[in-house]
Amino acid sequence: MKRPLLFSAVLILGAIACNLPGVASTPDPLPTYAAQTVEARLTDSAGETQEPPPTIALTPPPATATELSASPTNTNTPIPTTTEVPCNRAAFVSDVTIPDGTELAQGEAFTKTWRLRNTGSCTWNTSYALVFDSGDAMGGPASQQLVASVAPNQAVDISVDLIAPNESGTFKGNWKLRSDGGVVFGISGSGDVAFFVEIKTPGVGDSIAYDFIANYCSAEWRSAAGVLPCPGSISDDGFVAKIDEPKLEDGTTENEPALLTFPQWANTGVITGKFPAFNVQAGDKFKTIIGCLHNSPNCNVKFQLNYRADGGDLKNIDSWTETYNNSIRFLEVDLSFLAGKSVEFVLAVTANGSPDDDAAFWLFPHIRR
Repeated sequence: MKRPLLFSAVLILGAIACNLPGVASTPDPLPTYAAQTVEARLTDSAGETQEPPPTIALTPPPATATELSASPTNTNTPIPTTTEVPCNRAAFVSDVTIPDGTELAQGEAFTKTWRLRNTGSCTWNTSYALVFDSGDAMGGPASQQLVASVAPNQAVDISVDLIAPNESGTFKGNWKLRSDGGVVFGISGSGDVAFFVEIKTPGVGDSIAYDFIANYCSAEWRSAAGVLPCPGSISDDGFVAKIDEPKLEDGTTENEPALLTFPQWANTGVITGKFPAFNVQAGDKFKTIIGCLHNSPNCNVKFQLNYRADGGDLKNIDSWTETYNNSIRFLEVDLSFLAGKSVEFVLAVTANGSPDDDAAFWLFPHIRR
C-alpha cells in the first residue's frame, strides 16, 4: 500500500496535537463486511501490514501563513519562464447581494448577485452563460446568457433570480460559467470550483430535534480494532473528530461544524458511531452534507445511515459513495417511517479499497422537526 499524500487541511481537535504512530505490526487480514449495513465490531483477528494514516496538522496556522518551498541549492540567477494564461478563468470578488447564511422567508423571491473578475485571456462575450452546477436550484434557470461582454481583468456583476424553498432549512446552490465553445469553468486557479448562494429559511415551530455533533462523544465509535476514543486522535485504528470551520473539497470553508470520520487504516477499513436511542416523530428529517475534506485527492468512501429500532436488528436506510470530485452531496432523509420508535442511529464510513486520504466529513448532521 502506498503512503498517501500529506493533508493540508488544518483540523482543530481540542488543544492537543498528536504525532503519527509508527508502522503497525503485521497482523492477519481484517474481516470483510459483506452485509448491506455496517457497524464495526470487536475482533481478535488482525489485519494485513498497514502504513500509518496521513499526517494532519492539529494546530491552526498563523493568519499570514503561506506554503513553504525548498531553498535553492545555488546562487545562479534563474531563467525567467513564461506562464500561459488559460482562456477561461474567473475569480470571486464579493457577494453583492444575499451574503452566505442570509435568512429569507419560505417562498420569498430574491436576486443573487456575484461580482466576478475575468482572470483568463479570452473575452467573455454574450454567448457566455451562467449555468447551474449542483445543489439547490431554488427555481433558477439551467443557464442564463451574459448581458454584456467582459474583457480580461475586468470585473462584472452577474445576477440570477431565485425563490427560497417552501420548507425550512439551509440551502446552497452552486453555479459556474460556460464559454461560447461549451467549456464549463468556475473560480480558483484550477478553474473548477463553483461559486454559490447559501440561504436559510426558518419555519414556524421548526426546530433541531437532535444534533449529532453536540452529542458525538455520547456515541460509541468503533472500528474492527475495537472501541475508539472520543474525541479521537490520529490513529491506525481510525478516528473521529469535530472540525469547527471545515474546508470542503469544492474549495469552500463552512461556518458550521463537521464530523471528520476517518476509517481504520486497512483495505475496506470501517468506522462507525452508534448514537443513544432517540424517539422519532412523524415528519422528522435527517439532514447533512457529506464529502471529502479539501486536498484529499485519493478519498474514496461509502457513507451509510443505519439504525436499530426498539432494540431490533441493524438495518440500512441508505448509502452514498463519495470521491474527491470537487462537489459535495446534500442529504435529506425522511424518518417518518420510524415514527413512534426508539431508534439508535449509526453513522458509518467504509474505505472503498485503500484508505488513502479518506477524510470523510458529515457537515452539521442533525434531525430537524
